[in-house]
Amino acid sequence: MIYESTGPLETLRFAKHYSEQGLNVNIVLFGPMGVMLAKKDKAGALEYDQKIDECMNLGVNFMCCKLGSSLVGLKYEEMIPGIEMVEPEAIADTILEFSQKQQLIITL
Repeated sequence: MIYESTGPLETLRFAKHYSEQGLNVNIVLFGPMGVMLAKKDKAGALEYDQKIDECMNLGVNFMCCKLGSSLVGLKYEEMIPGIEMVEPEAIADTILEFSQKQQLIITL
């Protein structure tokens, strides 16, 4: 699987920055291409797995949509360790929770 896009790298860069500033950062991976970021050992020139590990080591939480994963055949065993597989309802609840607290939400 070759995965090349700079959009996710920007998200990871900002997640790392905000986490270093002491903010609680959650990244939600959804949709067929979004969930592919959760796949470990992706081929390609960009070092996604390393950047995700760096973010996790800073306390960034990753949630991956189970529905999106099923659309592309991504199994939990194929994911980067530490990324949580969640139901779509959990993603909706998370977005609602953070919106009600007037906290920052970024989507790409």
